[in-house]
Amino acid sequence: MIAIFDSGFGGLTVLKPIIDELPDYDYLYLGDNARAPYGNHSPETIKRYCEEAVEYLFENGATLIIFACNTASSIALRHIQQKYLNGTDERDRKILGVLIPVSQEVAKNKESKRIGLIGTRATVSTSAYDDEIKKINPGLTLHKIECPLLVPLIEEDWHKKPEAVMILKKYLRPLKNANIDSLILGCTHYPLMYESISKKMGRNVKVLDSGKITAKSLKDYLSRHPEIESKLSKNSSRTYLTTDLPDKMKEFIKKNFDLKVDKVKKIELKRKN
Repeated sequence: MIAIFDSGFGGLTVLKPIIDELPDYDYLYLGDNARAPYGNHSPETIKRYCEEAVEYLFENGATLIIFACNTASSIALRHIQQKYLNGTDERDRKILGVLIPVSQEVAKNKESKRIGLIGTRATVSTSAYDDEIKKINPGLTLHKIECPLLVPLIEEDWHKKPEAVMILKKYLRPLKNANIDSLILGCTHYPLMYESISKKMGRNVKVLDSGKITAKSLKDYLSRHPEIESKLSKNSSRTYLTTDLPDKMKEFIKKNFDLKVDKVKKIELKRKN
């Protein structure tokens, strides 16, 4: 089973294109809505939340876990991989993130010169994107902007309201002044405001769709790793889990995504002693 893990609703923007690209597999989605957004927590807390989620997902049938959350990918992914993938475990299961596929996409584009990144405080405070991008193209310039209010607005389904668009416009202004040519949406929630972001940035700025990039990267990864692909079940099942407000998640999915959802189950994440 493939598990998609996110701090809340945002990872659905990754799940949907993955299902579109690879519809035959079984998927388990977990949104830690009770503790969203992760971007306002300390690195130590984010790592603990991710440990709890990964342990639950592996215990409940996941073979491959995708960290859809950019904050989790930036802060905790390497720590989680080192802790949970070692020896024989690494041959039997995997944990991947969205950060590397997106970084590779923008860094390999020969037309990219000045890159913008919007994300949570935690994501922007790290050098994770800088490091990955400059491994491929050291000459690129990265301009980063914190957007702490966008995730709460999106989680409340306010992302299309004038108030949210006005806040977005203020966040994007420094990037417009920096004359960027590409923009990374460094949070899985932000694609839900893709149209507004594209409109505000203008036609000369390429806004990267992290969900589609991750889906294509995953398809390529599975083709190159039959030892993992062969372990994935293929019954086209979809299971949705949340740590809070399951009815709210169900309505959000129905309103914003073309995904069939019969039930969202509430679970509790606990740390092992």
